[in-house]
Amino acid sequence: MINRREFFALGAISTLAAVAQPAFAQAWPTRPVRLVVPYAPGGTTDATARIVADHLSKVWGQQVVIENKPGQGTNIGAEAVAHADPDGYTMLVAASSMAANKNLYRSLKYDLVTDLAPVCLLVTFPLVFFVPNASPAKSITDLIAYAKERNGDLTFGTPAYGGINHLTGELFKRMAGIQMTHVPYRGDAPAMTDLIAGRLDLQIAGTVQLEQSRANQVRALAVTTAQRIPAAPEVPTVAESGLPGFNVQAWFALVVPAKVPPEIVKRMNLDTVGALSDPTVKAKLDSIGVIVAPSTPEELGSFIKSEIAKWETVIKDSGIRIEG
Repeated sequence: MINRREFFALGAISTLAAVAQPAFAQAWPTRPVRLVVPYAPGGTTDATARIVADHLSKVWGQQVVIENKPGQGTNIGAEAVAHADPDGYTMLVAASSMAANKNLYRSLKYDLVTDLAPVCLLVTFPLVFFVPNASPAKSITDLIAYAKERNGDLTFGTPAYGGINHLTGELFKRMAGIQMTHVPYRGDAPAMTDLIAGRLDLQIAGTVQLEQSRANQVRALAVTTAQRIPAAPEVPTVAESGLPGFNVQAWFALVVPAKVPPEIVKRMNLDTVGALSDPTVKAKLDSIGVIVAPSTPEELGSFIKSEIAKWETVIKDSGIRIEG
């Protein structure tokens, strides 16, 4: 990925670079751009997309319109963009879960590598383990003990079956030697509603839901990355809170239909890198617990391939498979 010096340099030259683009890229966009978010409103994906889209709307002089298309573990939104006209007016926020889908689903109507072109990695971030305020679990050690006491009668909710949150839960189960029942939802927000009400024992959610713990509606037990995050320094990692060696990092990126002209992809990349280097944008992203991680299209392409390979192992070990 781009190092710190290159990151700020690219941000500074993005406008100048656009001037040097061919006339075709300079003319783009001449109408609103659709940005598809494959999750319901209210989650970390949606929040990240809206922050970046707001800045790009100002840079491009055209509205970047968010379209939420949740369902089938991000496949509904991804398929819609993969088959959209490759004219540069449809983009997709790709998520970590998509790197798993190739090995999760017996058949897909799109291929993340061949049908979608990488534009720019946006952010990386941990997932967060949340429990209801009434839960006896005050740490990951407590949660593991509670799960063993309940003898598998413990529920954990995530935005989708087979998504990165679900796979994180499966990895946690195997490493902790416990059993839990997975409950899939259509987004972080509806799962959080059930968690607050006590109808769910555990939620593995995006960092935007930290607002609920700050409001004392739920308890944030731990983050899944190897280090704590600036947005919630008081929340320990899963590894330090009771399960050494546990480390999961999620991410979001921009991709487009595979045949979008390379000049437009380059313009998108430069302007997105410029957005991520903007202090106001970065501060907003920091506040929801994600970390800016800009890249070139080539770097993102290699990264996605490595993520597909990593999650393939977890999926095979857990035996998860989805028909369709």
